Formats: sequence, C-alpha cells, structure tokens
Amino acid sequence: MRLFFLLALLTNLAFFAWTHYLAGPDTSLDPGPLTQQVAAARLRIVSAGELARVPPAAARAKLKPIPAAPPMAAAIPPTAACLEWGSFTLGDAPRAEKALEPLALGARLERRRTEELAKWWVYMSPTGGRAGALRKAAELKALGITDFYIVQDVGPYRWRISLGVFRTEDAAREHFSELRKRGVRTALIGERDTVVPKVWLQVRQATPETQVRLNDIAQTVAGSELRECPATTGGALR
Repeated sequence: MRLFFLLALLTNLAFFAWTHYLAGPDTSLDPGPLTQQVAAARLRIVSAGELARVPPAAARAKLKPIPAAPPMAAAIPPTAACLEWGSFTLGDAPRAEKALEPLALGARLERRRTEELAKWWVYMSPTGGRAGALRKAAELKALGITDFYIVQDVGPYRWRISLGVFRTEDAAREHFSELRKRGVRTALIGERDTVVPKVWLQVRQATPETQVRLNDIAQTVAGSELRECPATTGGALR
C-alpha cells in the first residue's frame, strides 16, 4: 500500500512538471480574446442582488435617445404673378394709382389702355335742360361726388348726367348701391352701348403678400376687378 501511494505521488508530480514546464503551448486555444480586453483592471464580479437591479435588454432599448429627424426643406414660394386691376376711366385712373401708393410698386406698376363696350350705365335725368343739369351737378358736388359728366352731345341723352358706365349689370347695380349710401336718390340704371377708353393698372412680379394687399384694396372700389394679366399686353403705358 505504501508503495502504491508513492507511485501515485510521483506520477502526479511528473504530470505537473510536464504540463507547466516541459510541454509547448496548446495551439488549439485562441489567445486573441485575452489580448483584446478593454480596461481589464476595471472588471469586477457583481453579486446576484446587483444583477437583479439591472433592467432587461428590452427596457434598456426603450431608454435609448431617439435620433432627431432631419430638418425639413424650406417651402418654395409660389412664382410671382402679373395682376391687373380695373377697369377705370381716364379720370378715375389717377385716383386708383394713388390707392396703390402704400405698396411702393415703383417700375412694377404699369398702365394698359383699352377701349371697352359699356352696355350699362348709372345716370340722372334732370329736367330743365342745361340749367337743370347744372343744378343737379351742384347737388352732387355738395355730397362729395365728383365722378360724373354732363352729356352735351345732341341726341336723346343730352343733358343727362352720367355717373358711370359698366360692362355688366351687376357692376352697375353695385355702383348704384354705393351712390344711394352717399345720398343720391334720383339715379337710374339703364342700358346703353357705348365704347369708352379704359385703363387697367398692371402690377408685375406680384408676390403672394402683394396679391393679398391688392385684393384688399380692390374690395374697397365698387365695380372694380382684380385678375391675371392677359397673355399679350402690348398696350401697356406709363
């Protein structure tokens, strides 16, 4: 028995010496992971209690910050347009241009002169010939109304007072209503085919903001119209 114990001890000592001092390195083992450790000195063993307090992977994923969305591209402003406002008689055009002065349009504002067939007019038919027409004209001026003229041509309309000519009946009625509000009580609406010179005020390169302001101004003038410029505007004047 003693001899068997000694033989076992010598065998273990020989195996230990062989594996630690005599045998070469085991080529089946990959030493890479050991050489790639990051801050190995900071590694520590955690207890089961500490491990229980670590949130699961799904919960940690929810805590990750959401990447910011890329900034949206600025909206492209609509193309500037050409608009025209009218139509006005030669006498009314300067007042309409004055109404546009706050827009500071400069060279972008042009006149386009046309001849239009006016089928409707608002007028007064005073009695007493020329003297009666002059009296009625004085009453209109007292009300602050200066946009009129006395028809002096020989014919059925002589000595009538024209308060405006219009292409459509709706425009004539709108002007008629405005005159009633200002105190005119004897005006009439009638049909009359008349070719009259008219002026359209064109605004070039009208930005969206300018278009809104133009529309607001046009709403203040009864019977006027704001629209896109026609395709050809060879009759534009300054």
